[in-house]
Amino acid sequence: MRPNVIGNPLYISVYLLIFSYFFGEFILPKYSLFYLLNLFGLLGIIISFIFFFSAFNLFSIYNENPRPKTESQRLIKTGIFAYARNPMYIAFVLFHLSMFLTFENVLYFLSSLGLFFWMNNYVIPAEEDYLNNKFEDEYKRYCQAVKRWLFF
Repeated sequence: MRPNVIGNPLYISVYLLIFSYFFGEFILPKYSLFYLLNLFGLLGIIISFIFFFSAFNLFSIYNENPRPKTESQRLIKTGIFAYARNPMYIAFVLFHLSMFLTFENVLYFLSSLGLFFWMNNYVIPAEEDYLNNKFEDEYKRYCQAVKRWLFF
């Protein structure tokens, strides 16, 4: 039994980045932001890479496949997963938002909102149902101790 996830969040994130770049750079006008927001954007890009690769590294250490449609043998609760249940998804959304702050392309902002909505309402619930059925009490305790999106 596998999680019934529609789409692959990594692929969707990359497709949205490509679409946002071409459409936002060549068709839509840019909106100038404060220089300080550009610096926050660069910081956000760095933080998103840290989140993504620390989570990916833990998947490798535990011999788990990070793709959402694969079966899980263990529940990873250490490292970055001790602070957020979905650090890779946080990295995707933060990366899109940071791209908006850095490059002032409004489609990056819209894609971050769309990506957040899609993952929060369709991807994560399917994964949580699967993990809840597979790991039961252990996963319920984990959900009570760790937030889905770092702060909520």
